[in-house]
Amino acid sequence: MSKTPNPPGGTFDGPLHLYAVRVYYEDTDLSGIVYHANYLRWFERARSDVLRMLEIDQRAAIEAGQGAYAVADIQIRYARPAKLDDDVIIHTRCTEIKAASVLMHQRAMRGSELLCEASLRVGFVAPTGRPTRQPQEWRDAFAKIISREENE
Repeated sequence: MSKTPNPPGGTFDGPLHLYAVRVYYEDTDLSGIVYHANYLRWFERARSDVLRMLEIDQRAAIEAGQGAYAVADIQIRYARPAKLDDDVIIHTRCTEIKAASVLMHQRAMRGSELLCEASLRVGFVAPTGRPTRQPQEWRDAFAKIISREENE
């Protein structure tokens, strides 16, 4: 009997979400260095995993016509290059929750070395594309991990 592997997933360490990625050939440019846009993809995967772990079903909200999260603002800084075969951990911390948005800070780390970091706001938008209040239970889920940070 063969085993089917589980898809990648992260874990919470207190308020900090950790998500592992490995640099594959497809992630790099001709020099073997990670192409800059791939950090955005890794950050998105980590944020999606945060939602999954908080039991926020964004797909159900989309299908019900409520809306979805979209990046409203992002500031990114590249510190060091990741290279082919590197193991990288994406650190995600939720720092502020508002009625229609969440502020997050993300870092791509190779061990203790910072590779890239981003501060961003994701807004909850209606199917029309206009900002709208995110569901209260979602704000409550985010509040739990933000409040843990304040208590540590």
